[in-house]
Amino acid sequence: MNRKDEIIALQNEIMQGLIGERMKRTGLDLWGRPHEAEKPAKREEKKEDTKAENELVRQETPPENIDDLKKELQGYIGLSAVKEEVDRLINWIEIVKLRKSHDLPAPDLSLHMVFSGNPGTGKTMIARLMARIYKSLGVLSNGHLIEVDRSGLVAGYVGQTAIKTQEVIEKAKGGVLFIDEAYALTNRGGQDYGQEAVDTLLKAMEDYRDDLVVIVAGYIELMEEFIHSNPGLESRFNRFLHFPDYTIEEMVAIFRMRCESVGYTLDEGAVKPLEEILIRESRNVKGFGNARGVRNLFEKAIAFQADRLAKGDEPITKEMLMLLTEKDIMAAGEDA
Repeated sequence: MNRKDEIIALQNEIMQGLIGERMKRTGLDLWGRPHEAEKPAKREEKKEDTKAENELVRQETPPENIDDLKKELQGYIGLSAVKEEVDRLINWIEIVKLRKSHDLPAPDLSLHMVFSGNPGTGKTMIARLMARIYKSLGVLSNGHLIEVDRSGLVAGYVGQTAIKTQEVIEKAKGGVLFIDEAYALTNRGGQDYGQEAVDTLLKAMEDYRDDLVVIVAGYIELMEEFIHSNPGLESRFNRFLHFPDYTIEEMVAIFRMRCESVGYTLDEGAVKPLEEILIRESRNVKGFGNARGVRNLFEKAIAFQADRLAKGDEPITKEMLMLLTEKDIMAAGEDA
């Protein structure tokens, strides 16, 4: 094993040790996922990872304490408006439950939601948390999340889409069905079968309204078109959460959090170059993806750090393994 391979092995040992500890405590990895593989950016790769993840999150888990979940929500970086809306929703559900316990009239709980915003702004993260919150409050029996996009619902022949969509719904019962880029179900026109998926979904939302929550997500303008494309959608989705882009300061905080979660520290001299790279990428790179772009930048930085250390002559200390320098950040930015 050469010097670079040894460094990468040491990096992985540190990271996997931290991941293992968190998995033991929570069943989730360092980024809140129930599976060790981060969802890749490429759509064709995402399908397989999402399928595996969907199977894992269906596992039975006991309800969590709602105060712990609220604390976790407040610990997320940014998302102040989203946090306020989720807090209000939790309070409303608790009051409705109290009214029912006192035999008072109570409105029906309509918990289906529309998440709008750019990629990488936390929509999937909050959808997963909402599933856990709903289970904690007794709204859902299992509290798992099933994530799909158009390809997971729409088939290529007449009649098959309804069957395919119903199979997904059956997996999601007791939890949250999260449909990413949901507007793709209705914006194809012509003889497309997306409307068949929508019709099947609307019926299921009525049939299983006591133990199924549907969250649809996508770009804000396209999601508005999607909801207004069908009176049934308009009547069932009346909760809208907008996920704004992270600020540069918030993205730096996300980068620091990623560093700390896997045993790295960011040298203070690297902060300014990091800010400049994030500003440039946010302005110039279509689909930079906010937190997703930060993740990619971080992964490149630790790869360049390994390369830098491998080319040096001095003995490598634990502190050297943990430190990301300005050189590492600049190299990652040039490769972005």
